[in-house]
Amino acid sequence: NAVIVPVGAKGGFLPKALPDPQVDRDAWMTEGRAAYSTFIRGMLDITDNLVDGVVVPPPDVVRHDGDDPYLVVAADKGTATFSDLANSVAEEYSFWLGDAFASGGSAGYDHKAMGITARGAWISVERHFRDLGLDVQLQDFTVAGIGDMSGDVFGNGMLLSPHIRLVAAFDHRHVFLDPDPDPVTSFAERQRLFALPRSSWDDYDQALISAGGGVYPRGAKSIDITPEVRARLGIDDDVRALTPADLIKRILTAPVDLLWNGGIGTYVKAQTETNADVGDKANDPVRVNGNALRCRVVGEGGNLGLTQLGRVEASRHGVQLNTDAIDNSAGVDTSDHEVNIKILLDAAVRDGDLSEAERDALLADMTDEIAALVLRDNYDQNVLLGNARWGAPALISVHARMISDLEARGILNRALEYLPDDEEIATRGAAHQGLTSPELAILAAYAKIALTDDLEGAGLAADPWFARYAVDYFPELIRARFADRIATHPLREEIINTVVVNDLINHGGISVVYRACEETGASALEVVRAATAATAIFDLPSFWATVNSLDNTVPTSVQDTLHHESRRLLDRSIRWFLQTRGGALDVSAEVARFAPTVAELSPLVPAALVGIERSRLDSSTEQLMAAGAPRELAEQASAMLDVFALLDIVQVADAVGQPPAQIMPLYFALSERYDVDRLLSRITALPRGDRWTALARQALRTDLYAALAGVTAGVATATSPSNTPDQRIAAWEDQHREGLARAQATLDQIAALETGDLATLSVALRVLRNLVAQGQG
Repeated sequence: NAVIVPVGAKGGFLPKALPDPQVDRDAWMTEGRAAYSTFIRGMLDITDNLVDGVVVPPPDVVRHDGDDPYLVVAADKGTATFSDLANSVAEEYSFWLGDAFASGGSAGYDHKAMGITARGAWISVERHFRDLGLDVQLQDFTVAGIGDMSGDVFGNGMLLSPHIRLVAAFDHRHVFLDPDPDPVTSFAERQRLFALPRSSWDDYDQALISAGGGVYPRGAKSIDITPEVRARLGIDDDVRALTPADLIKRILTAPVDLLWNGGIGTYVKAQTETNADVGDKANDPVRVNGNALRCRVVGEGGNLGLTQLGRVEASRHGVQLNTDAIDNSAGVDTSDHEVNIKILLDAAVRDGDLSEAERDALLADMTDEIAALVLRDNYDQNVLLGNARWGAPALISVHARMISDLEARGILNRALEYLPDDEEIATRGAAHQGLTSPELAILAAYAKIALTDDLEGAGLAADPWFARYAVDYFPELIRARFADRIATHPLREEIINTVVVNDLINHGGISVVYRACEETGASALEVVRAATAATAIFDLPSFWATVNSLDNTVPTSVQDTLHHESRRLLDRSIRWFLQTRGGALDVSAEVARFAPTVAELSPLVPAALVGIERSRLDSSTEQLMAAGAPRELAEQASAMLDVFALLDIVQVADAVGQPPAQIMPLYFALSERYDVDRLLSRITALPRGDRWTALARQALRTDLYAALAGVTAGVATATSPSNTPDQRIAAWEDQHREGLARAQATLDQIAALETGDLATLSVALRVLRNLVAQGQG
C-alpha cells in the first residue's frame, strides 16, 4: 500500500475453532473477541514501543531487525467492530499510539458510515466508464454484484449512482435476480435494505422485482431459469434450470456493464490456474476464468475477488479493471489519516492544549475533509493508470528494464507478482502491446515503494520547500490550529516522503524517476529535487487540475494526450536541471530564479514561434480542439515543449546581460533557421530500444538544445539588441560566412530525408556545434 505512511502491507488473522454462528451467535462473537485479543497481545508482545520519544524493545525478545515501533490495526471484514477492543489491549501494554492503534473505534472514522472504501473503488469505476464514453452518474448501466446490501462495500457501492440497474447478485445465503429493474424503484429499495440493522436479499420486496426475477436460497437443489433471466444473463435458450453454483457462474460471466465485487472470496482465476492454486476451497464450485468474463468493467471494492493472473487474462480479453489494492485503498488510507491525526492531537491532549472531548469533536468535524483527501489519492492513481494504459505499448521496453532493475535491487519478485517474463515482454513488444492495467498497477506500486526507499534518510524534511508537504497532508482545521505540532510529528519525515513520492509518480508517470536516473546517472533524490523545481516553475499543478476538470466533457483519450504533453515538459525539465545543476539543486532558489519569467513569457511563446514551428503548433492545437479540448488549453499543451526552452532562454539572457523577452524571439528564429524543431521530432521518433539507445536519444536531445542555446548566445553577443531577430541573424551570418554555406547544405540534405537515424542526426548535431564554435571564434 504505497499511499499509507509509512509504506506498508496489510495482514489478517484466522480463528480456526470458533463455534458455529448459525447455532450460537453470542458464543461465536464472545470467542471471536477472545481470539482477537489473543492475536493483538501476540503482536504487541514482540513489537517495539516508544516511551518519551525513545524506542524501547519488548522484554525477552531477540530482535534481528532495527527499531520499529509502528504497528496499527485497521477495521476490516470480521473485525470492523473490534477497534475499541484492540485499543483496550494496547492500553494494557501502554502502547505509544493510544487509541490511534486501532482506527475506526468509538472515537474514530466509521468506514461504513462514510462509505469510504466503496467511494474510493467507485472512482475507479467512473474512470473505466469514462474510457468507454459512459457517465455513470447520468446514464443507466447494468450491474452484476457479489455481496448484499447489509455489507459495507457492496451496500454503499450500490447506492453511489441512481442509474445503477442491478440485474443479479449473490452472497453466501441467496441469489438475487432482477432482469429488467427500474432504476428509481430498485434504488429506493436498496436504500431501505441498507438502512436496516441486518438484512439479506430475502428482505427485498419481491413485488418490486421485474418479471422473471426473484430471490432464491443457495441451498436449493435447482433454480428455474426464466426467459427474462436467460436473456439478461446470456444463457442458452435450452437451459431451463440450474444449480445455484452454476447460476452464480452465469452471473459472474453475464454480459453486463459492471461486475461489482463487494464480497469475500476469490471468484475469478486464469485459465492457466487450478482451483488449488487459488486457495479458496469454499468457492471452487462457482469460480470462473478471466477470459470468460463478459462485463465491460470490474470494480474491486472487496479484496482478492480475482487472482492477479485472472485480472490480467480478463484485461487481455477487453475488460477494464485495475487491482483490489488500487480500487479499495480508500479504507486503509482513511485509517492512516486517522492514525497520524490522532498521534498529533494526542500530543496536544497530553500537554493540556486539548481535552479528550475536544479532540473527539475535532475528529468528527474533519470527516468530510478527510474523505476528500483520501478520495483525491484514488482519483490521482486512476489518472496515473489511465495515462499508463494509454502509453504502455511505447514504453514496453522501458517497463521491462525497470522490472529487471527492481528485481536486481531485491525490491520486486517478478514471479510472485505475476509480471511477465522477458520472453513474454518481447512477444508483446513485437505485437505493439504493453503491460495490462493490472500489471501497470503492480509496477506503479513498486515504483513508489522503491522511490520511498531511496528517500529514506535523505533529509527532505529538513528542506523548507518540502516542509509544506507535511502541512498539506493534514486537514485545514489541523493546519489552522496545530501548525506548530505538524513540525514535531514523529512521522513527519515519512509523511513528506510518501506525499512527495505519490505526487511525483502519479503525475510524472510510473517510470519518470527510473528513466531520468538511467539516462543521466543521477540519484533518485536528485531527480526528485529537479522534478519538484520544474513542477513549481511551470505551475504544472494548475494545468493538471484544468485537464482533470474536463471529466465527462471530453474523451479520456484527449485528457491523456494533454497529460502526456505536460509529462514531456516535466521529463525534459528534469534532465535540464540535472545536466546544468548536478546534484546541488536548491529548489527554492531555482523557483525564485525562473518562475517569474516563465509566468510572464509562457503566454507569449506561441506568438514568438515562426515558420514550421508555428505551423506545428497550430496543427497540434487544431487537432486537440477537433477532439474536444478547449482552445486555450489545446494551445497551452501544444506549446509546452516550446515553453520548456524558457529555461535556456533565461540562462542565455543572464549570460549575455539582455532581457529574456529580447532573447526569446531570437532563440525561436534561430531554431527555425537551422531546422531544430524537425531534428527534435526525429530524435523523439528514434526507437527506445535498450538502455544504450535510450541514452543515445537523450544525449542527442540534450546536445541539440545546448547547441541552440550556444548559437543564440553567440548571435546575441555579436549583434545589436535593437535590431529584429532576422536582422541579428543576418548580421551574424555575414560575420561568419566561412563554413556557413557547407553547414546549411548539410542541414538541407538531412532535412530532405524522409526519416532520420542515429547517424544522420549525429551529423546534424556536429554541424550545429561547429556553428557554436565559429560564433565563439
